[in-house]
Amino acid sequence: MNVRRIRLANQHISRPQLDEPADVVRWMGAVQAQDYLGALWAVGLRARGATESIVEDAIARRLIVRTWPMRGTLHFVAAEDARWMTSLMGPRVIAGAASRYRQLELDAKVFARSADVTHRVLEGSKPVRRDAMYEHWQAAGIATHDSRGLHILGYLAQTGVVCFGPRDGKQHTITLLDEWVPAVAPRSRDDALGELARRYFSSHGPATIHDLAWWSGLPLSDLRVGLEQVKGVLESEAFEGRTFWFAPTRAPHSSKTAYLLPAWDEFTVAYRDRSDVLDAKYTRRVNSRGGILRPVIVVDGEVVGTWQRTLGKAGVIVAPTFFRRVGSTERQAVADATTRYSRFLGVRAT
Repeated sequence: MNVRRIRLANQHISRPQLDEPADVVRWMGAVQAQDYLGALWAVGLRARGATESIVEDAIARRLIVRTWPMRGTLHFVAAEDARWMTSLMGPRVIAGAASRYRQLELDAKVFARSADVTHRVLEGSKPVRRDAMYEHWQAAGIATHDSRGLHILGYLAQTGVVCFGPRDGKQHTITLLDEWVPAVAPRSRDDALGELARRYFSSHGPATIHDLAWWSGLPLSDLRVGLEQVKGVLESEAFEGRTFWFAPTRAPHSSKTAYLLPAWDEFTVAYRDRSDVLDAKYTRRVNSRGGILRPVIVVDGEVVGTWQRTLGKAGVIVAPTFFRRVGSTERQAVADATTRYSRFLGVRAT
């Protein structure tokens, strides 16, 4: 079993079959999005014909929501998934942050006051810039220094009060989740666990239950409940001492096509064990400076280098750094990938 090639196909990187950004996000379950511009590209490279403006339009149309559903990290999720995902995974994040809350003197009273102010400011579907929201909290006597504002915002998102709205220039806006996203019927916990397992293994497989635990932040005991419900629609295979789960698929063939993946892309970040796609001797060149996963170049499902972009009036310049000596074929493949990226941005590749 070629794990990396199948993942590349199942994540709709080598075999994109979806046209709408919201369908991509729904298929993936969640797309890590603390690097906003990189996350737009993570969605765009998986959607046929997508551009940056098309992905942002899906956000503005309330089809995709940016919030904190899992691991205390921002993700894109489909609008109809925002509530059940935060309800399922948010409490564990909040519990894990208890000591940090105490350090920052954030308690139930502070969070309740913050929620009251937030409702008053945002009611009526009025997105407000994040910096302006901080000013409203400050005016109400709720300090936002020393990352208190960020933790308050995260808590309100993880408890289903707020989510991010569309950008206002280069600034992000905050809005009430209940006003921004239509109400949907709640899921039972077991049903939510099953749906989470189905989405993850279908889109990210082949993967192990330990990978799912890393991705979701949930304990193995919960995830085994979810996996038990969806085993009938998945396949499993023992490989190198691990049990991989995945949706039925045809193994893709080798390809020398290169892909420019953004920082924290799901192809690299969504697994506890990344050795299937990244040689261990190159780990520090990709995962450095406190866990930052850099933008990577992938060929045939293998991480072969990193890349950095420079965006200016003349267009976009992509500077690749390869981990090994490469020939003209691979360099041309990266040039072709740069052209695809420039089309997404709507600029020239120079």
